[in-house]
Parts: sequence; structure tokens; C-alpha cells
Amino acid sequence: MTDTVPPRVGVVVLTQGTRPDDLARGIRSVLAQQDVVLDVVCVGNGWVPTGLPDAVRALALPENLGIPAGRNRGVPLVAGDYLFFLDDDASIPDPRFLSRAVALLRADPSIGLLQPRVTDPTGAAAPTRWIPRIRKGAATESGAVFSVWEGAVVLPRAVFTATGGWAEPFFYAHEGIELAWRVWDQGLRTWYAGDLEANHPVIQPTRHADYYRLNARNRVWLARRNLPAVLVPAYAGSWLAIQLVRFRSDRPALRAWLAGFREGWRTDPGERRPISARTVWRMSRAGRPPVV
Repeated sequence: MTDTVPPRVGVVVLTQGTRPDDLARGIRSVLAQQDVVLDVVCVGNGWVPTGLPDAVRALALPENLGIPAGRNRGVPLVAGDYLFFLDDDASIPDPRFLSRAVALLRADPSIGLLQPRVTDPTGAAAPTRWIPRIRKGAATESGAVFSVWEGAVVLPRAVFTATGGWAEPFFYAHEGIELAWRVWDQGLRTWYAGDLEANHPVIQPTRHADYYRLNARNRVWLARRNLPAVLVPAYAGSWLAIQLVRFRSDRPALRAWLAGFREGWRTDPGERRPISARTVWRMSRAGRPPVV
């Protein structure tokens, strides 16, 4: 395929049907994309999607399977050499976003996954958590990263298939870290594209009732599923230390986090597929050894 051929992009939009206006905005932004051939499915996670444009097919899941599983269910239903995952509260303001993203992936085959810069469409200040770097820097600065904000990501289908897909047992939280690590394990890089933009309202993640518990549980599961055995306690222990300091003045949050941490050791995280020692070395050389 040459660069003159419009790329085919399979788009998976995930929703529970609770934000109809946001969902409509996000789908409009997808259908407005230029210089790409689109195949779009809207996955209703415990909801039957209705009122969709003719160009968008619907997949109704009878129950909420969680964010990673919902995304995974949409992938077999769309065609395309590239995949774009969009959450229902996100949208893309640039009608050439997807063509530019694919052009970047084609121009640099070492990039296996990219996340755009995220901004609030009202102009509210964007939280630094949307920049997936330890040293945050300017939001417009691009570079290799080791996790992604999952609301709008683009990657080649072959790369996604090789990762094994989104981590279904997680249900919510940290599935973007595992996906990024598994991209790195293919000898590729995960990329934060500061020159590409997605919109998302500034909403506190603590709105989720199980935020602290699932964050803690999934930190442990992330290590148990993906790290060489010697690094599992180092990674989990470093995050335990970080949260003991972070939540020292918030006892309810700390109790919930510790409960999730214990759950992470006592429950089955699903398939174990550790990254290679070479991947650990590459990630460390690139600035983020997988111990924190």
C-alpha cells in the first residue's frame, strides 16, 4: 500500500448510553474525517445503541463487560489496517486527525501506538495526568511514553493483535499501561503525539465509585501479568510506597487503595505474558524502567 492510497481505519466507539450528546459529538467528529476510509462500530456496553447515523453500525452487549472488554468486542466487526478507539466522551476537532496519525505511523515504523494531546473543548486547563510522562513538560511536546490515556488511541491492527488486546480482567483502569508495555515488547515504541489533538472534558476520575480499589488491584495485576518475576514485587512495592505518601492525609482513600492492593495479590489476574528482559532494558534506556 502506498501513501497515495487512503488508509482504511476501523473505528470502535465505546459507550454505556449515558452521555447521548457527547456520543453524538464524538461520532460526528469521526465521520468528518478526511482522506481515510472508515468502518465504524458503536459498542453499547450494557446498552442497545439507538439513533446512530447510517454509516455507523451498532453492537449491543447485554451487560457492561468493562471498558477493555467492550473495546475488544468491537474490533472483529470493523475492517481496516489501522484501529482507532474512541470513548463516548471524547471527540477529535481536526478532520485530518486520522490521516495525520496514520501518516505518522507510516513515516516512522518504530511507532506502534500513539496517543494525541488531550484538551478540554471549553478551554479549561487540562490536567497533567493526560500527559503520560513522569517529567510532564509542555503538552505539545511529543515523545516516547510507557502508558497512554485510553480515550483516543490509534495503532496498526497487526500491532494490536500481537498485544493480545485490551486487558479484559481489569474492567477499568491501567489497561493503557499494559497495552503500551506490550507494544514495547514487540520492539516498537508507544508515542505521545503532542501535535495531534483530542477533546475531552476535565472530569475527576474519582467519580468512579471503585476508583481507588481498581487502581490498586490493577497495579498489582499489571505487574503479575506482564513483568519478569523478579520485578513484580519491586513494581508493586514502589507503588505501595508512593500511595502511602500520597494518601497519608486521606484515610478513606488509603483504606480503599490498600483493599484493592490486597485484592490484587489474592485474585486471579488472568493470562501471564511477561515482557522480555530486552524490553525491560529498552524501556529503561528510554527513561522508564518498569519498576515505578
